[in-house]
Amino acid sequence: METVFAVLVGIFFASGIYLMLSRRTVRILLGIVILSNGVNLLIFTAGRLTVAVPPVIPQHLPTPENIVANPLPQALILTAIVISFSLFAFLLVLSYRAFQDLGTDDVDEMRDAEPAERRLPPMEY
Repeated sequence: METVFAVLVGIFFASGIYLMLSRRTVRILLGIVILSNGVNLLIFTAGRLTVAVPPVIPQHLPTPENIVANPLPQALILTAIVISFSLFAFLLVLSYRAFQDLGTDDVDEMRDAEPAERRLPPMEY
């Protein structure tokens, strides 16, 4: 099962990075979302994949009897999901506002701070 998740994480990372290298802001945002889902799946896989074994320690034992799932990565994933959703919402509003002001979603055309007729910096000092 871990190899399936490892391949899925690799696909998420590859597609997320591919989309983030695009020139359009919507594709960049989708790449960020896919990449964050890949990271969440990676953390979940690192916490051991077990079926129907809760991380409960009996009172008479200092450690669990058999292999159990680690609850810490699951808690980290819940926190990461909330943070990645809020980051996505912020970036979506920011890119929509930039589209309203500039009239384009192409990153190469968003050059208000860098005019096209700017001079080159000095080549020697």
